[in-house]
Amino acid sequence: MPSANVNATRMELTKQKKKLRTSVRGHKLLKDKRDELMKQFLEMVRENRALRKRVEEPLIRAHGSFTVASALMSSEMMEQSLLYPQQSVDLDMTFQNIMSVNVPQYHFTTKSSDAGEIYPYGFATTSCELDDAVDALFSVFEDMLKLAQMEKACQLLAEEIEKTRRRVNALEYVVIPDCEAKIKSISMKLDENERNNTIRLMKVKDMMLEENIVERRKETEEAIAASRAENG
Repeated sequence: MPSANVNATRMELTKQKKKLRTSVRGHKLLKDKRDELMKQFLEMVRENRALRKRVEEPLIRAHGSFTVASALMSSEMMEQSLLYPQQSVDLDMTFQNIMSVNVPQYHFTTKSSDAGEIYPYGFATTSCELDDAVDALFSVFEDMLKLAQMEKACQLLAEEIEKTRRRVNALEYVVIPDCEAKIKSISMKLDENERNNTIRLMKVKDMMLEENIVERRKETEEAIAASRAENG
């Protein structure tokens, strides 16, 4: 339903037509963006599901090994063994632009490439199950980082898809129909005004013709009267 206070002028009609063209073009672009975002999102969800499954298996294995190690070792010995780690990790974050969405990218580097430094204890006083748990955690660390990156990307894409969907719906069901209704209303009013002006012009023309006929008739009568006066 168009606004009640819309101005029925040709300038307003031109403005509404321009707004309609822009809205239609924006609606198409946003729909294309939404569809591409959905495609990217579904691909990431499938990859995220596979990655989560790949991460859960080593974590379950590490948890089982820690449980066995805790049963074989005292809590004081377990705490002392893991208190001072030898290996350290530097984490960097960059961003990748996916359809105007800045998705974080995580990168890590270890202080040393020596695989033996992941164990912050001596092997003489610890259980081999603890070694298995530490090794499982270290092997799954990179996949855990990728999983965190993937889940954050899915969250950001889902939020952008929802915002884009609301914009598409607003254009499709509010802005575009409102512009079309305004254009139709203004066009009808302008056509009505044009018809009224045409009718008025025709009436004025008829009145002028009638006045012209009356004047000619009067002139003719005067000329006949004058002629009779001269002949008489």
